[in-house]
Amino acid sequence: MHELLTAQPGSKKLLLGNEAIVRGALEAGISFATTYPGTPSSEIGDNFYRISQETDLYFEYSVNEKVALETAAAAAISGLRTMCSMKHVGLNVAADPLMTLAYVGVKGGLVVVSADDPSMHSSQNEQDNRYYAKLAGLPMLEPANSQEALEMTRAAFELSEAYQIPVLLRTTTRVNHSRTPVEVGLLQPPRRTGAFKKDPFNLVPVPMVARRLHVELLEKMDKIGTEASASPFNRVEGKGGWGVVTSGVSYNYVADAIRELDMADRVRVLKMGMTYPFAGEICLDFLKGVERVLVVEELEPFLEDKLKILAQENGLTLEIRGKGEGLLPRYYEFDPVQVKSAMARFFQLKYQPAKVEMESALPQRPPNLCAGCPHRASYYAVNKALGDATAIYPTDIGCYTLGILPPLEAADFLLCMGSSVSSAGGFAKAQEEPVVAFIGDSTFFHSGITGLINAVHNDHNFILVILDNGTTAMTGQQPHPGIELTPEGRQPPKVDIEAVVRGCGVDQVETVNPLQVDKTVAVLKEMLGDKQRPGVKVVISKSPCPLFERRVTGKKQKVVFRVTNECDMCRRCLDELGCPAFTYCEDEEECAFISIDEHLCSGCSVCKQICHAIKPKKKTA
Repeated sequence: MHELLTAQPGSKKLLLGNEAIVRGALEAGISFATTYPGTPSSEIGDNFYRISQETDLYFEYSVNEKVALETAAAAAISGLRTMCSMKHVGLNVAADPLMTLAYVGVKGGLVVVSADDPSMHSSQNEQDNRYYAKLAGLPMLEPANSQEALEMTRAAFELSEAYQIPVLLRTTTRVNHSRTPVEVGLLQPPRRTGAFKKDPFNLVPVPMVARRLHVELLEKMDKIGTEASASPFNRVEGKGGWGVVTSGVSYNYVADAIRELDMADRVRVLKMGMTYPFAGEICLDFLKGVERVLVVEELEPFLEDKLKILAQENGLTLEIRGKGEGLLPRYYEFDPVQVKSAMARFFQLKYQPAKVEMESALPQRPPNLCAGCPHRASYYAVNKALGDATAIYPTDIGCYTLGILPPLEAADFLLCMGSSVSSAGGFAKAQEEPVVAFIGDSTFFHSGITGLINAVHNDHNFILVILDNGTTAMTGQQPHPGIELTPEGRQPPKVDIEAVVRGCGVDQVETVNPLQVDKTVAVLKEMLGDKQRPGVKVVISKSPCPLFERRVTGKKQKVVFRVTNECDMCRRCLDELGCPAFTYCEDEEECAFISIDEHLCSGCSVCKQICHAIKPKKKTA
């Protein structure tokens, strides 16, 4: 069985923050979970998926975050304890139902996980989703480590059910993806079957109902606010006249700084775990007991602003700082040295960060499309079909965003999931250059379909290339509605992308295998050259992700490719394709040569089709 099911109460496990959230949900008696995968939240859904294969927990990878939350809301209204998890930008997609669900409320506990990504390790922005708690009017908890992730998840379900309100569990990448020791508790048997009680004048927020529900929401939050100061997740540590207020992973950096700066007997720390509604009573008592306060929180001054307002309203004149020149920035993750430096400056302590001497700089490993990735072949084909002509390339969120890199350079504009299709129409109407947009298969199901319908309706004129690699590859190879490869073999998709495209009103549709280079180039040339039939044209570029295919099917690779001595060093393989399996070398005698690393080569044969000097070679195990 899954280790999160078998861990005995009282035992200690080394868990990722995401794994601890799952265990906390199991200890709370969860029976229903939904997600759309997105780093840094993906492991939550992946673990629930595996657990659902061994138990009667219901779990689904929903087509997007809005659908995930709406599905979860119905389960929670029916009395089931439910979790909906997503990355921070996913909450933007789910914001529409979230705002109204705060009014409508729930019957069973509903925990919404927002995994924020300071420093944008895998995201297009680093928005601070703590403001969603304030905007929607929802309680919010923020763990600092895996133990708190478990405990706060469990508490979030209790709080949600007690007040019949969704609760936000806001994490950050460093908590989601760090392992710390966790003492697990007792698994609670879940309620497996819910029941829906009709109550339209509380559950259907037409204006006259919504007006009343808004007042009731504010009253709920007032009651929760009176309890916030007594929450075990908000606590004061230490003694002295200096004050530090902190939350989340920043608490760990503060604890390190206090120890290393030898200031334990001079500083008090207010560690905030329940950060909304604002715990005014404990915060006011804290401010009255210190001379000056440094607020250590990543991204925006969420706590700092509240503390300054609280001080002003109560006639306190102590210095409260956090963000600003010489202290802490409003961008990126913090690190221990950064926090120590800020605390030393603010409290006027001597501190000189140690210089780290390295014999040589670590080699850089920029992100890149994998060897054999069919997206590389698709981009190559588009560039060859265009020849010397230029085009605008709106792109989207997924592995294929790496088409931005040379030599492919097939990404010009990106906003969010699904934006490639919608923005392509805007570019086509606003200027004269041809437009070729790219979107992945999972992203197409997530939010590309509505943009495509809009483009057909408004007579937009562009080519959309749907890069169908058969999985949600970027976040860990999760399934989507069009999946065909399974451990049992190939199966017809439940939802066929070509049928969906035609159903949206597109009549110029071609499905190609991008690993068949000449055929793919020919189809693209025909579409680009067909000026008599304007409108939306769609190419479905379909070939499985080789990593996913090998994992699912166990398919053994038998052939790799090599560069023979027929190579005339034309460099087209490097300058036009740029597969990472290629190596360019210069030996001591200044004789350059190109080779293929057979350990990286996937055997896709694209390079063989573009260069006569590349030949197959049997793989030697």
